[in-house]
Amino acid sequence: MPAPINQRQSLERELAELPRQIAKYQRELEGIPQENSARRERLGWQIRRDRKRMAQIKARLASGPDVMPVR
Repeated sequence: MPAPINQRQSLERELAELPRQIAKYQRELEGIPQENSARRERLGWQIRRDRKRMAQIKARLASGPDVMPVR
């Protein structure tokens, strides 16, 4: 797949990939025993981080082409 040519396309690509990543973490979390709390906490943190990132990207894309601050 060719690299995005601008920041908007890059954000759209990242937004498309995040739900798959969250689903992967969720499946992994479901397969980890309750006793492995450290691993479960880390996966939970990664899921929350990716959901927050999705919200940030959606807000940036919704703000229009003129307001695209750099990360």
